[in-house]
Amino acid sequence: MSNGQWYPPEWPDRIRALASGELVPVTPRRASTVLLLRDAAGGPEVHMLRRRTSMAFAGGAYAYPGGGVDPRDEQPVRWAGPPLEEWAARLGLDDPAQAQAVVCAAVRETFEEAGVLLAGETGEGVVGDTTGEDWERDRRALVARELSFADFLDRRGLALRSDLLGAWARWITPEFEARRYDTWFFVAVLPEGQRTRDVSGEADRTVWIRPADAAAGYDRGELTMMPPTIATLRSLQPADTAADALAEAGKQDMTPVLARARVEDGQVVLSWPGHEEFTRRIGGEA
Repeated sequence: MSNGQWYPPEWPDRIRALASGELVPVTPRRASTVLLLRDAAGGPEVHMLRRRTSMAFAGGAYAYPGGGVDPRDEQPVRWAGPPLEEWAARLGLDDPAQAQAVVCAAVRETFEEAGVLLAGETGEGVVGDTTGEDWERDRRALVARELSFADFLDRRGLALRSDLLGAWARWITPEFEARRYDTWFFVAVLPEGQRTRDVSGEADRTVWIRPADAAAGYDRGELTMMPPTIATLRSLQPADTAADALAEAGKQDMTPVLARARVEDGQVVLSWPGHEEFTRRIGGEA
Protein backbone atom coordinates (compact mmCIF):
# COMPACT_ATOMS: atom_id res chain seq x y z
CA MET A 1 0.00 0.00 0.00
CA SER A 2 1.22 3.51 -0.75
CA ASN A 3 -0.15 5.18 2.37
CA GLY A 4 -0.19 4.10 6.00
CA GLN A 5 -3.68 2.55 6.08
CA TRP A 6 -3.72 -0.30 8.59
CA TYR A 7 -4.97 -3.42 6.89
CA PRO A 8 -4.81 -6.92 8.45
CA PRO A 9 -3.98 -9.66 5.91
CA GLU A 10 -6.75 -11.92 7.25
CA TRP A 11 -9.54 -9.46 6.38
CA PRO A 12 -10.33 -10.70 2.83
CA ASP A 13 -10.88 -14.27 4.06
CA ARG A 14 -13.05 -13.01 6.92
CA ILE A 15 -15.05 -10.80 4.56
CA ARG A 16 -15.74 -13.78 2.30
CA ALA A 17 -16.74 -15.88 5.31
CA LEU A 18 -19.15 -13.16 6.44
CA ALA A 19 -20.64 -12.88 2.94
CA SER A 20 -21.21 -16.65 2.77
CA GLY A 21 -22.77 -16.81 6.22
CA GLU A 22 -19.90 -18.78 7.77
CA LEU A 23 -18.90 -15.95 10.10
CA VAL A 24 -21.19 -14.50 12.75
CA PRO A 25 -20.28 -10.91 13.77
CA VAL A 26 -19.29 -10.43 17.40
CA THR A 27 -21.01 -7.70 19.41
CA PRO A 28 -18.76 -4.63 19.63
CA ARG A 29 -17.52 -3.47 23.03
CA ARG A 30 -18.09 0.18 23.95
CA ALA A 31 -14.87 2.18 24.01
CA SER A 32 -13.65 5.76 24.27
CA THR A 33 -10.58 7.55 22.96
CA VAL A 34 -9.35 11.11 23.43
CA LEU A 35 -7.57 13.49 21.07
CA LEU A 36 -5.59 15.45 23.65
CA LEU A 37 -4.57 18.85 22.24
CA ARG A 38 -2.12 21.59 23.17
CA ASP A 39 -1.08 24.82 21.48
CA ALA A 40 2.35 25.16 19.89
CA ALA A 41 4.09 27.72 17.70
CA GLY A 42 2.91 26.12 14.45
CA GLY A 43 -0.64 25.50 15.63
CA PRO A 44 -2.35 22.85 17.77
CA GLU A 45 -0.62 19.53 18.39
CA VAL A 46 -2.28 16.22 19.24
CA HIS A 47 -0.88 13.54 21.55
CA MET A 48 -0.45 10.17 19.80
CA LEU A 49 0.83 6.76 20.87
CA ARG A 50 2.31 4.03 18.71
CA ARG A 51 0.81 0.69 19.67
CA ARG A 52 3.36 -2.02 20.40
CA THR A 53 3.89 -4.32 17.42
CA SER A 54 3.09 -7.27 19.71
CA MET A 55 -0.49 -6.00 20.20
CA ALA A 56 -3.11 -8.34 18.77
CA PHE A 57 -5.17 -5.44 17.40
CA ALA A 58 -3.53 -2.74 15.24
CA GLY A 59 0.02 -3.45 16.42
CA GLY A 60 2.45 -0.77 15.19
CA ALA A 61 -0.35 1.70 14.39
CA TYR A 62 -0.52 5.23 15.76
CA ALA A 63 -3.58 5.98 17.86
CA TYR A 64 -4.81 8.13 20.76
CA PRO A 65 -5.12 7.26 24.45
CA GLY A 66 -8.23 5.16 24.93
CA GLY A 67 -9.73 1.78 25.65
CA GLY A 68 -12.79 -0.23 26.52
CA VAL A 69 -15.51 0.83 28.93
CA ASP A 70 -15.19 -0.78 32.37
CA PRO A 71 -18.62 -1.92 33.69
CA ARG A 72 -17.80 0.05 36.87
CA ASP A 73 -17.67 3.26 34.80
CA GLU A 74 -21.47 3.31 35.29
CA GLN A 75 -21.08 3.70 39.07
CA PRO A 76 -22.37 7.05 40.42
CA VAL A 77 -19.52 9.52 40.12
CA ARG A 78 -18.82 13.10 41.16
CA TRP A 79 -19.79 14.98 38.01
CA ALA A 80 -19.32 18.48 36.60
CA GLY A 81 -20.49 19.76 33.24
CA PRO A 82 -23.53 18.98 31.08
CA PRO A 83 -26.09 16.64 32.68
CA LEU A 84 -26.06 12.96 31.72
CA GLU A 85 -29.27 13.29 29.70
CA GLU A 86 -27.56 15.89 27.51
CA TRP A 87 -24.54 13.65 27.06
CA ALA A 88 -26.76 10.68 26.18
CA ALA A 89 -28.44 12.69 23.41
CA ARG A 90 -25.08 13.86 22.05
CA LEU A 91 -23.57 10.36 22.12
CA GLY A 92 -26.62 8.69 20.57
CA LEU A 93 -27.40 6.59 23.65
CA ASP A 94 -30.79 5.96 25.26
CA ASP A 95 -29.42 5.30 28.74
CA PRO A 96 -27.80 8.17 30.71
CA ALA A 97 -25.83 5.61 32.74
CA GLN A 98 -24.26 4.29 29.53
CA ALA A 99 -23.42 7.85 28.50
CA GLN A 100 -21.71 8.39 31.84
CA ALA A 101 -19.72 5.19 31.34
CA VAL A 102 -18.50 6.31 27.90
CA VAL A 103 -17.43 9.74 29.22
CA CYS A 104 -15.91 8.16 32.34
CA ALA A 105 -13.92 5.74 30.19
CA ALA A 106 -12.57 8.66 28.15
CA VAL A 107 -11.32 10.49 31.25
CA ARG A 108 -10.09 7.33 32.99
CA GLU A 109 -8.18 6.03 29.95
CA THR A 110 -6.54 9.43 29.40
CA PHE A 111 -5.22 9.29 32.95
CA GLU A 112 -4.21 5.63 32.67
CA GLU A 113 -2.42 5.99 29.32
CA ALA A 114 -1.12 9.58 29.40
CA GLY A 115 -1.13 10.61 33.07
CA VAL A 116 -3.51 13.51 32.33
CA LEU A 117 -6.59 13.92 34.53
CA LEU A 118 -9.65 15.94 33.48
CA ALA A 119 -11.01 16.43 36.99
CA GLY A 120 -11.04 19.07 39.72
CA GLU A 121 -12.18 19.80 43.26
CA THR A 122 -14.91 22.07 41.85
CA GLY A 123 -16.77 22.45 38.57
CA GLU A 124 -14.37 25.24 37.60
CA GLY A 125 -11.00 23.90 38.77
CA VAL A 126 -8.66 21.27 37.34
CA VAL A 127 -5.96 19.38 39.22
CA GLY A 128 -2.40 20.50 38.54
CA ASP A 129 0.66 18.26 38.61
CA THR A 130 -0.28 14.55 38.62
CA THR A 131 3.25 13.12 38.51
CA GLY A 132 3.81 12.27 42.20
CA GLU A 133 4.23 8.72 43.46
CA ASP A 134 0.80 8.78 45.15
CA TRP A 135 -0.81 9.62 41.80
CA GLU A 136 1.23 6.91 40.12
CA ARG A 137 0.05 4.31 42.67
CA ASP A 138 -3.55 5.21 41.92
CA ARG A 139 -2.94 5.18 38.17
CA ARG A 140 -1.46 1.68 38.35
CA ALA A 141 -4.38 0.50 40.51
CA LEU A 142 -6.82 1.82 37.89
CA VAL A 143 -4.94 0.06 35.09
CA ALA A 144 -5.00 -3.20 37.09
CA ARG A 145 -8.76 -2.68 37.73
CA GLU A 146 -8.06 -2.85 41.47
CA LEU A 147 -9.69 0.57 41.83
CA SER A 148 -12.81 1.94 40.16
CA PHE A 149 -12.69 5.43 38.71
CA ALA A 150 -15.64 6.53 40.87
CA ASP A 151 -13.82 5.44 44.05
CA PHE A 152 -10.60 7.08 42.86
CA LEU A 153 -12.34 10.45 42.37
CA ASP A 154 -14.36 10.14 45.56
CA ARG A 155 -11.31 9.38 47.68
CA ARG A 156 -9.53 12.44 46.34
CA GLY A 157 -12.58 14.70 46.54
CA LEU A 158 -12.57 15.29 42.79
CA ALA A 159 -15.33 15.76 40.23
CA LEU A 160 -15.08 14.54 36.65
CA ARG A 161 -14.99 17.62 34.38
CA SER A 162 -17.15 16.41 31.49
CA ASP A 163 -17.27 19.98 30.15
CA LEU A 164 -13.57 19.68 29.26
CA LEU A 165 -14.48 17.02 26.67
CA GLY A 166 -16.13 17.48 23.30
CA ALA A 167 -17.62 14.51 21.43
CA TRP A 168 -16.05 14.46 17.96
CA ALA A 169 -16.87 11.22 16.11
CA ARG A 170 -18.08 7.64 16.49
CA TRP A 171 -16.68 4.65 14.60
CA ILE A 172 -17.68 0.99 14.85
CA THR A 173 -15.21 -1.76 13.99
CA PRO A 174 -16.30 -3.68 10.86
CA GLU A 175 -18.51 -6.75 11.30
CA PHE A 176 -15.83 -9.08 9.91
CA GLU A 177 -13.19 -8.07 12.48
CA ALA A 178 -12.66 -10.50 15.38
CA ARG A 179 -12.13 -7.69 17.92
CA ARG A 180 -14.91 -5.16 17.59
CA TYR A 181 -15.34 -1.79 19.31
CA ASP A 182 -18.04 0.86 19.24
CA THR A 183 -15.75 3.83 19.86
CA TRP A 184 -16.55 7.42 20.72
CA PHE A 185 -13.81 9.94 19.89
CA PHE A 186 -13.47 13.03 22.08
CA VAL A 187 -11.29 16.14 21.95
CA ALA A 188 -9.84 17.81 25.07
CA VAL A 189 -7.28 20.53 25.78
CA LEU A 190 -4.28 19.60 27.95
CA PRO A 191 -5.01 21.26 31.33
CA GLU A 192 -2.63 23.96 32.49
CA GLY A 193 0.03 22.59 34.85
CA GLN A 194 -0.30 19.01 33.62
CA ARG A 195 1.92 17.17 31.20
CA THR A 196 1.67 13.86 29.41
CA ARG A 197 3.81 10.95 30.57
CA ASP A 198 4.92 7.87 28.64
CA VAL A 199 3.12 5.44 30.92
CA SER A 200 0.96 3.36 28.58
CA GLY A 201 1.89 -0.31 28.67
CA GLU A 202 0.35 -0.65 25.20
CA ALA A 203 2.62 1.92 23.51
CA ASP A 204 6.30 1.90 22.57
CA ARG A 205 6.39 5.56 21.51
CA THR A 206 4.46 8.77 22.17
CA VAL A 207 4.58 12.05 20.25
CA TRP A 208 3.03 15.50 20.20
CA ILE A 209 2.48 16.28 16.52
CA ARG A 210 0.50 18.70 14.39
CA PRO A 211 -2.46 16.94 12.72
CA ALA A 212 -1.26 18.08 9.29
CA ASP A 213 2.22 16.63 9.89
CA ALA A 214 0.80 13.32 11.13
CA ALA A 215 -1.52 13.15 8.11
CA ALA A 216 1.42 13.86 5.79
CA GLY A 217 3.37 11.03 7.43
CA TYR A 218 0.41 8.72 6.84
CA ASP A 219 0.13 9.82 3.20
CA ARG A 220 3.81 9.02 2.68
CA GLY A 221 3.34 5.57 4.21
CA GLU A 222 5.60 6.41 7.17
CA LEU A 223 2.93 6.36 9.91
CA THR A 224 0.46 3.47 10.08
CA MET A 225 -3.06 4.35 11.23
CA MET A 226 -6.53 2.88 11.28
CA PRO A 227 -9.13 4.77 9.20
CA PRO A 228 -10.80 6.52 12.18
CA THR A 229 -7.43 7.85 13.37
CA ILE A 230 -6.44 9.46 10.09
CA ALA A 231 -10.02 10.64 9.46
CA THR A 232 -10.18 12.47 12.80
CA LEU A 233 -6.70 13.93 12.21
CA ARG A 234 -7.82 15.38 8.89
CA SER A 235 -10.96 16.84 10.46
CA LEU A 236 -8.83 18.58 13.12
CA GLN A 237 -6.60 20.38 10.62
CA PRO A 238 -8.74 23.55 10.20
CA ALA A 239 -8.52 24.41 13.95
CA ASP A 240 -6.19 27.36 14.67
CA THR A 241 -5.97 26.63 18.41
CA ALA A 242 -6.73 23.77 20.76
CA ALA A 243 -9.63 25.78 22.20
CA ASP A 244 -11.04 26.28 18.70
CA ALA A 245 -11.13 22.52 18.20
CA LEU A 246 -12.98 22.01 21.47
CA ALA A 247 -15.46 24.73 20.50
CA GLU A 248 -16.08 23.03 17.14
CA ALA A 249 -16.85 19.67 18.74
CA GLY A 250 -20.55 20.41 19.09
CA LYS A 251 -20.86 20.78 15.31
CA GLN A 252 -19.35 17.39 14.48
CA ASP A 253 -21.51 14.61 13.03
CA MET A 254 -21.84 11.77 15.54
CA THR A 255 -23.49 9.33 13.12
CA PRO A 256 -21.63 6.02 13.58
CA VAL A 257 -19.26 5.11 10.76
CA LEU A 258 -19.31 1.37 9.97
CA ALA A 259 -17.28 -0.19 7.15
CA ARG A 260 -19.14 -2.12 4.49
CA ALA A 261 -17.72 -5.09 2.61
CA ARG A 262 -19.02 -7.04 -0.35
CA VAL A 263 -17.74 -9.57 -2.86
CA GLU A 264 -18.07 -8.26 -6.41
CA ASP A 265 -16.86 -10.14 -9.50
CA GLY A 266 -14.53 -12.21 -7.35
CA GLN A 267 -13.06 -9.10 -5.70
CA VAL A 268 -13.49 -8.06 -2.11
CA VAL A 269 -14.63 -4.42 -1.97
CA LEU A 270 -14.19 -2.65 1.35
CA SER A 271 -15.57 0.85 1.95
CA TRP A 272 -16.30 3.29 4.74
CA PRO A 273 -19.42 5.37 3.97
CA GLY A 274 -18.56 9.05 3.74
CA HIS A 275 -14.83 8.32 3.63
CA GLU A 276 -14.02 7.35 0.06
CA GLU A 277 -10.25 7.56 0.58
CA PHE A 278 -10.33 4.25 2.49
CA THR A 279 -12.09 2.18 -0.20
CA ARG A 280 -10.08 -0.90 -1.14
CA ARG A 281 -10.48 -3.58 -3.78
CA ILE A 282 -8.66 -6.85 -3.19
CA GLY A 283 -8.23 -9.55 -5.84
CA GLY A 284 -9.39 -13.15 -5.59
CA GLU A 285 -6.48 -14.66 -3.71
CA ALA A 286 -5.92 -11.56 -1.52
